[in-house]
Amino acid sequence: MALLSKLRCITLDVTGTLIAYKGELGDYYCMAAKSVGLPCPDYKRVHEGFKLAYTEMTMKYPCFGFSAKMPNVVWWKTCVKDSFQRAGYDYDEETFEKIFRRIYASFGSSAPYRIFPDSVPFLRWVRENGITVGLVSNTEYRYQDVILPALGLNKGSEWDFGVFSGLEGIEKPNPRIYEIALERAGNVAPAEALHIGDSMRKDYLSAKSLGMNAILLDRFKTPDAEKLRESGAPVFPDLFAVQRLLNSENFAL
Repeated sequence: MALLSKLRCITLDVTGTLIAYKGELGDYYCMAAKSVGLPCPDYKRVHEGFKLAYTEMTMKYPCFGFSAKMPNVVWWKTCVKDSFQRAGYDYDEETFEKIFRRIYASFGSSAPYRIFPDSVPFLRWVRENGITVGLVSNTEYRYQDVILPALGLNKGSEWDFGVFSGLEGIEKPNPRIYEIALERAGNVAPAEALHIGDSMRKDYLSAKSLGMNAILLDRFKTPDAEKLRESGAPVFPDLFAVQRLLNSENFAL
């Protein structure tokens, strides 16, 4: 019996699984600075500054400030300002406001993202087979409301429900986020669900801890992929390979 026939729900991670970033972070910070007549900030310094600022914000105000009732725009403004300051750019308030508005608008649109060519065909194929599709992602509300629809990933045609950390106040790898997904799918049993993602800790191990089936994607041929396979995790290069697996009668997770 093919694995697909045993499933009632498939959940997927978003970034790195269905979509990816285009270009570098510095590209968008550069365009924003140029829009107010300033030179491009140094790409490397901005990237390093952002990594530190983002890590600190996620620790202080997880889930994009959900528990602190911090507005999304305030969370990002604080993070972006800290990113610039750590990189050595301390703009005056008026200048920073203009730069930030450009950056915030860019990342709230489809511009910085690209959709993998197998994403839509795979999602539609799953739904055509009568299986509920859910998205489980550590992202903020604009993914659900703006970014995914702009990329052609629409609720009702490509996916049925979403569990986004910025809207739930829970983020991966907390297994509770997968419990919410199973409830939303119609109280599906973990053994009747499959999660697909690109993180061993946040996707694979967390979903497996609940008794769900799980698969890892390695779209970018990372050095760790072979180690993950050796540890027993099923690792596939893309969703077309996963589709072949789900149709196979000779493979069990």
